[in-house]
Amino acid sequence: MDDVKTPEFADGDVPLKKRRKGIYVLPNLFTLAALFGGFYAVVMAIDGRFDLAAVGVACAMILDSLDGRVARMTNTQSAFGEQMDSLSDMVSFGAAPALIAYVWALKGLGRWGWIAAFVYCACAALRLARFNVNTGVVDKRYFQGLPSPAAAALVAGFIWVATDLGISGASLAWPMFAVSLYSGLTMVTNVPFYSFKDIQMRRSVPFVVIVLIAIGIAVINIHPPIVLFGIFIIYGLSGYVVYFWRKAKGIPTSVISTSTDEPEERGLHK
Repeated sequence: MDDVKTPEFADGDVPLKKRRKGIYVLPNLFTLAALFGGFYAVVMAIDGRFDLAAVGVACAMILDSLDGRVARMTNTQSAFGEQMDSLSDMVSFGAAPALIAYVWALKGLGRWGWIAAFVYCACAALRLARFNVNTGVVDKRYFQGLPSPAAAALVAGFIWVATDLGISGASLAWPMFAVSLYSGLTMVTNVPFYSFKDIQMRRSVPFVVIVLIAIGIAVINIHPPIVLFGIFIIYGLSGYVVYFWRKAKGIPTSVISTSTDEPEERGLHK
C-alpha cells in the first residue's frame, strides 16, 4: 500500500486542475497577417487592381519572414504555429500567385493558362510538404529548391512591373506562362538556394554594413517595382549558378545531410 501514489491536493483538499494548453498569440498574429496579405491579393486581382495584388503578396512575404523569428525571440514556438505557418504559406505563396497570374494574363491562353497556374500551385504544395518532411536533414544554409515566397515574388513582381509600366496582361500571356512554370518547377528541384539562416542578427557588425543597408534602401526607392523584381530575378537564378559551380568543382550538389547542425527554423516555410 505504501507504493500507491495519491493525487496531489491544494489547500482545502481540492484537486489541482490540469493546466490547459493554449496558443501563443504574438507569432500567430504575424502568420494571420501574412494570410490576410495573400487573401487581400486575390481579392484585389478579382477587382482588377493588380498593382495592389502584388503589394499584398509582398506584404505577406515580409510578415512570413518575421513570424518564426518573433517566435524564437519570445520563446513561443509551437507545433500549432508550425502548421498554421504552412497553411498560410500555401494560400499566400501558392494559391494567391497562381490565381493572380491566371486572372491577369493566363486566362487568355485557354487550357494552357489554367494548366500553368495549376502547375505552379501544385508545385508550391509539393515544395511545402517536402520542406516539412526534410526539415531535420537539410543543410540549414540552403533551401532545397526555390523557396515559395521567392517563387511568389517572381510571379507577383513580374505583374507589378508590367502594371507599373502600363502593359496589359493579355500582351504578356506567354511570358507569364514561362515565369509561372519556371517558378513552380524550380520549387520542386533539388537546386540549392542560399537561405541566409546562418546570418546572426544579434552579432555586432562593422559600421560600413549599416551604411550599405542605407544605400540599399535608397536604391530600392529609386523605382521599387523594377529594383525589387531585379533582386528577385537574381535570387531566382542564383540557385542554378551555385548548382553548376558545385558540379564543375566536383562538390556534392545535394543539400541533404551535408550539415550536422539541425536547422534553426523548424516548420517555417521560407
